[in-house]
Amino acid sequence: MARLARTEGLSEVQQEILAAVHTFVEKEIIPVANELEHADEYPAEIVKGMAEMGLFGLMIPEEHGGIGESLLTYALVVEEIARGWMSVSGILNTHFIVAYMIKQHGTDEQQAYFLPRMAEGTVRAAFSMSEPALGSDVAAIKTKAVRDGEDYLITGQKMWLTNGGTSSLVALLARTDEGHDAPHKNMTTFLIEKEPGFGEVRPGLTVPGKIAKMGYKGVDTTELVLDNVRVPADRVLGGTTGRGFAHMMDGVEVGRVNVAARACGIALRAFELGIAYAQQRSTFGKPIAQHQAIQFKLAEMAVKVEAAHQMMVRAARVKDAGQRNDLEAGMAKYLAAEYCKEVVEDSFRIHGGYGYSKEYEIERLYREAPMLLIGEGTAEIQKMIVGRRLLEEYKLKG
Repeated sequence: MARLARTEGLSEVQQEILAAVHTFVEKEIIPVANELEHADEYPAEIVKGMAEMGLFGLMIPEEHGGIGESLLTYALVVEEIARGWMSVSGILNTHFIVAYMIKQHGTDEQQAYFLPRMAEGTVRAAFSMSEPALGSDVAAIKTKAVRDGEDYLITGQKMWLTNGGTSSLVALLARTDEGHDAPHKNMTTFLIEKEPGFGEVRPGLTVPGKIAKMGYKGVDTTELVLDNVRVPADRVLGGTTGRGFAHMMDGVEVGRVNVAARACGIALRAFELGIAYAQQRSTFGKPIAQHQAIQFKLAEMAVKVEAAHQMMVRAARVKDAGQRNDLEAGMAKYLAAEYCKEVVEDSFRIHGGYGYSKEYEIERLYREAPMLLIGEGTAEIQKMIVGRRLLEEYKLKG
């Protein structure tokens, strides 16, 4: 096992899961990732393999057909998968945010109905909070749900749904009139079932098509247009309206650990590629790894890989302990994403002109890393969260 990004204190089961995932990544993901990514092709066979391994049920309780593992195990699996190809980890991420929200906040009926099929991977989920006119300003959402008898009619437009086309379940945040002055108390999460695919996938619900992106290809990222979509009241997450903001923020904390894990995986892969290339490429009569300037760069990259990994592990363990982890998750997401960008760029520089060629894996990583700077909240948002929490923790007495 490599020296970097080790995690102390793992159980035998956790080690076995990670060893199996590592083998899967080496044999089934890395060899085909570049080809599929350049073609923007959905990794159907990889997804099928993950379902057979039970990865879609990794954090779902055993009583609902899952493996019942911790957030830490999940984060380490994501780190390993992102090391192979970040888009594949994205397919798992939104699915697990929704599964986590249903497990934590869903009614008994919702858990019994959704979780077993989500554990199998026969139902895969998308997470829908953002809208075209807003990003991190969640309180300003315009998508609205109006009560109509035993149902709600939902109208609006959503943006940036990972798995928007391939999913058959969407956890969607909408405004409901709860009569509160505080905007965040007038929000509700709805569990909306739909057909996988594009076009009209349910009466009034349209998935226009895939959004063309610089990187993060293969996985489908979409808009969602709703025009009086009728949703039964029993599909309100938890059965009570007005709690959607809290539900979504709880899910986002899990998502931020996930993004940190993805950043750790990409950074580790970039380091591996850089240190291997530095030993193969020679200039001025010796491998470039023997030049002090390159050794300094490799040392800096390794420190960043290790620091980001340990901070990500800490954030996951705090959440697993049942504690509030917005401080740790915000720190981990911020640091890991920034370090990932820097490590990838340094590896790109080590590759020289070849790094610009699509024949080399680092070219793909160079396009993938920027998404992590904005996914689940920008660096500026993370710093706001961290700053506010620090003021709470270190508030002066008296």
